[in-house]
Amino acid sequence: MSRRRGGSRNRLGVRMGDAATPERAGPVGPLVQAAGGMIVRRTPDRRVEVALVHRPLRGDWSFPKGKREPRESLEECAIREVAEETGFTCRLGPFVGHTEYRDRKDRPKIVVYWVMEVRSGGFVPGEEVDELRWVDLSGAGELLTYPRDRDLLVALEAAADDLFAERVRPGAS
Repeated sequence: MSRRRGGSRNRLGVRMGDAATPERAGPVGPLVQAAGGMIVRRTPDRRVEVALVHRPLRGDWSFPKGKREPRESLEECAIREVAEETGFTCRLGPFVGHTEYRDRKDRPKIVVYWVMEVRSGGFVPGEEVDELRWVDLSGAGELLTYPRDRDLLVALEAAADDLFAERVRPGAS
């Protein structure tokens, strides 16, 4: 198998973080690339909560995400989509993981996620997302619609711990 320059590839052939990655043809159509964020916050009693969004057109609960635009890196896509769907400007934290599935048009789709923390902004309901809920990590699986999203919760917990640990390490500013 030949390897191209430009970084590592996942098993679907997507170069992670490479804005110039061409769309690859799948059995029915091109690979759909998307990115999103798992927005977390720490409560006063030290629990971690994650923001979940409701999409009325699909009738589901998920993490905010959306399709990558041409010449946009996956990181840029994640930050943009989170802002569009939630109204929050977020700080990008550790990479959490990805999901792979077939979309409504039966195209292969991969969605990559980073843990994020709100810097500013506020949620305003819209046509694409009409509700946002902050949910304790231990209960998030009950609200999430898709098993593939629930599967990411273990990785999210570890990534959120890393994000919050940055502030309490000795010598951290």
